[in-house]
Amino acid sequence: MTALGFLYPGHSAEDDYPRIEQLLGSDIRLALVHTDIGEDAHRVDALLEMGSANRLADGVEELRLEGAETVVWSCTSGSFVFGWDGAHEQVRRLALAAGMPASSTSFAFAHAVRELGVRQVAIAATYPEDVAAHFTDFLKAAGIEVVAMRGSGIITAAEVGTWGYDEVLALARAGDHPDAGAVLLPDTALHTAAYVRDLETELGKPVLTANQVTVWEALRLADRRVNAPALGALFTREPLVQAEG
Repeated sequence: MTALGFLYPGHSAEDDYPRIEQLLGSDIRLALVHTDIGEDAHRVDALLEMGSANRLADGVEELRLEGAETVVWSCTSGSFVFGWDGAHEQVRRLALAAGMPASSTSFAFAHAVRELGVRQVAIAATYPEDVAAHFTDFLKAAGIEVVAMRGSGIITAAEVGTWGYDEVLALARAGDHPDAGAVLLPDTALHTAAYVRDLETELGKPVLTANQVTVWEALRLADRRVNAPALGALFTREPLVQAEG
């Protein structure tokens, strides 16, 4: 049994995690602890406070008691707003506080894009465009070309959490671009775990969503790979086998 830890801000789409655990169909357990969201606002100052070291550190003891081997800060906007260097420092401090390997959803997206071998991506964000622009900058710092970015102007995670498949599909379609090798939906408040495969069928390309890549990142930190096609192309990639010569 491998236990993976997640610090999830507030309550919006946390039910994606037990769904993903079921879809993994393996000896993987997802342990989730809610952090204090503070002000529910997709606004830079509120997001910086939500992702502060003290707020994240408050949840790590519970994850240790759950037997977690890795921890991921399950928030995209509350990590990328710190910028590339600041997000690294956020994860470093989280790892020190938790005593285990750590990452965040923003880095999960960067690593997942590389895993897929995609060079160009489109962003379909629920956030206001000024916040979404910070995600564009973060990905560019990771060496990823963003060919299109669409913000939706949604201020609160609570509102995002009410969206169903039709709204999520409309968002993905609106944010897609012909040159994009993948479409990224970067909000952990958005329910997507049940929709990824259908979204990929509709768009004809890989779709990376926040809770999906967050779990994949935790598996990566634990050096685990699980083949789970219901969770999209990201979960159907096999480990590279080095030929002996």
